[in-house]
Amino acid sequence: MVKFFNCFLDDIDAVIQRDPATRSRTEAFLCSSGVHAILCYRLNHFLWKKNFKLLARVLSQFARFLTGIEIHPAAKIGKSFFIDHGNGVVIGETTEIGNNVTLYHDVTLGGINVFNKKGKKRHPTLDDNVVIGAGAQVLGPIVIGKNAKVGANAVVLKDVAENETVVGVPAHPIHENKNNKNKFQAYGVNVSSKDPIEEKFDKLSKEISSLKEELAQLKQGK
Repeated sequence: MVKFFNCFLDDIDAVIQRDPATRSRTEAFLCSSGVHAILCYRLNHFLWKKNFKLLARVLSQFARFLTGIEIHPAAKIGKSFFIDHGNGVVIGETTEIGNNVTLYHDVTLGGINVFNKKGKKRHPTLDDNVVIGAGAQVLGPIVIGKNAKVGANAVVLKDVAENETVVGVPAHPIHENKNNKNKFQAYGVNVSSKDPIEEKFDKLSKEISSLKEELAQLKQGK
């Protein structure tokens, strides 16, 4: 019971550390739907491990009704877990989440192979200090490495390396300042980050403009 209480305090403190709008443990406990969802999850996960699986599932659905956050009681979630804003988050049955992980609203940690047999890994594994931006879809039994960040609305179908930031559909890495790699970044992306695909398009656009100018000069020379 003491371990459960300490773990829950870690979850509340995570809200205070990562949400500037929350000023105290009391406020986090009363006003954060993410806190309510994780409290319900930890109780339901305890019931699931004690083999009260149907009761755990029923209570998890009730928690979903109250918070708008769906967490399967079989999922494994570490300490200092933070769901900001909360609504629309879905965490599947075989999901594994490390410590100090942050999810924003409308994130799905889902499985894409519905034909896998029971007990097979279908959902993602998130290592410590991962940040998943709003609306991101992380799908399948992939691994998101330590300190990795997933930008808002990204669709991630492949493993993400440690300290890497990915954006887009499908998700791809972006160039990030080395000084920012291990810093917490809200929604998973720093505004100064550079998208290599966007850079290629910019370069291609400049080359096309240059070719147009050369062609116009050649035509004038005639």
